[in-house]
Amino acid sequence: RHRLRLPRPGRSMTWTLDDFDYALPPERIAQQPVEPRDRARLLVAKRSGEIVEHAHVSDLPRLLRPGDLLVGNATRVRPARLRGEKETGGRAEALLLGPAEGADRYQALVRCRGRLREGQGFSFARGERRLAARLESLGAEGRVVLSFAAGADPYAFGEMPLPPYISRPEARADDEARYQTVFARTPGSVAAPTAGLHLTEALLARLRAEGIGWAEVVLHVGAGTFRPVTDEALERGELHAEPFDLPATTAEAIAETQARGGRVVALGTTTCRVLESCARDDGSVEPGAGETRLFLRPGSRLRVVDGLLTNFHLPRSSLLLLVAAFAGRERVLAWYREAIERGYRFYSYGDAMLIL
Repeated sequence: RHRLRLPRPGRSMTWTLDDFDYALPPERIAQQPVEPRDRARLLVAKRSGEIVEHAHVSDLPRLLRPGDLLVGNATRVRPARLRGEKETGGRAEALLLGPAEGADRYQALVRCRGRLREGQGFSFARGERRLAARLESLGAEGRVVLSFAAGADPYAFGEMPLPPYISRPEARADDEARYQTVFARTPGSVAAPTAGLHLTEALLARLRAEGIGWAEVVLHVGAGTFRPVTDEALERGELHAEPFDLPATTAEAIAETQARGGRVVALGTTTCRVLESCARDDGSVEPGAGETRLFLRPGSRLRVVDGLLTNFHLPRSSLLLLVAAFAGRERVLAWYREAIERGYRFYSYGDAMLIL
C-alpha cells in the first residue's frame, strides 16, 4: 500500500488511497440526465463543514452573490468512440485521442480480443457507412496510432464516449446533446466537464441579470481521466498532462472580481485545475496556454478559487482528491454520506454540490 505524505500546518499527515474510498449503492449511479438540466439537485455546503441546504442547480442565482464570477470550461467533447470489427473478425472499439504525426493518423486506445500488432486492420461503422483503419504503431500506456483513408474524418463515424458506468450497449442520439455543455465551443475532450452539464442558456441569462459574472477557460479532458490514480503519480505529485487555455479576458475578469471583493467560483474540477495551474502567489492568474500536470489533493494550497460547483465523483479518484483539497477529506466524505442517504444521483449524469 503506497503512502502519500502531505504537508499540513504544524504537522504532517499520511494518507492512502483507501482514505478516499466510500461505498456507493449501484442504484445511486445516474444512467440518464434529468430534464431540464438545471433541475439536478444541489447540496450546498460551506468549507467550514456546515450543510447550508438541499437545493437545485436552478437556485444558483440566489445562492451566489452579485459581483461573484462563475468560470466554466468551454471544451467540446468529440464523438471519439468508434465501434466495429477486426479485419480478421471479432468486435473492436477505438477511442480517438487526437491527431498523431503524419497525415490521416490519429492516436487512439483500441480494445479487442487478442494481442494488438502493427499492420492490423479494422473496419469501423456508423449506420450503413464504414471506415477502414490500420494500426501503424504501438506506444506507451496502451496508446496506438491508427491510419485512415486520405481526407477521412473518423469523428464522423464516432459516437459520444460515455463512461463505462453508464450501462448502455451504445450511446443514444440524445447523448450527443446532453453529454455536452450548452457553452461548449472548442473541440478536444474525450469526456465532458460534467458540472457544466447542469447549466442552461436560460440559467446563464438569469445569473447575468443578477450581476453574477461569467468567464471561460478551456481544458481538454484526456484519456488519463479514465485511469486510476497510480503510485507513481502520488510519488511525483503529478497527473497526466492535459492541454489548457486561459484567455486574457478571463484573467482580467478574475482580477476585477477580486478587486471588488467578489468570489471566484469554479464550475467543475477541470476549471479549478486550470485556474490553480495559472495562479500567482497573490491569487491572481497568468493568462496563457499550455499543458498542466497539477495534482490537487489535501495539503495543496488553492490560491484563486473561492467556491466550487462539482458533481459527485468516483472513490479513490483524482477528482475526489481535488474536492478534498478544497474542503477537507472528512467534510467531503461526510457530505457524500449525506447525499447517498438522501438519494442524490452520482457521477457524470448525476447531481451536484456547491461548496462556498
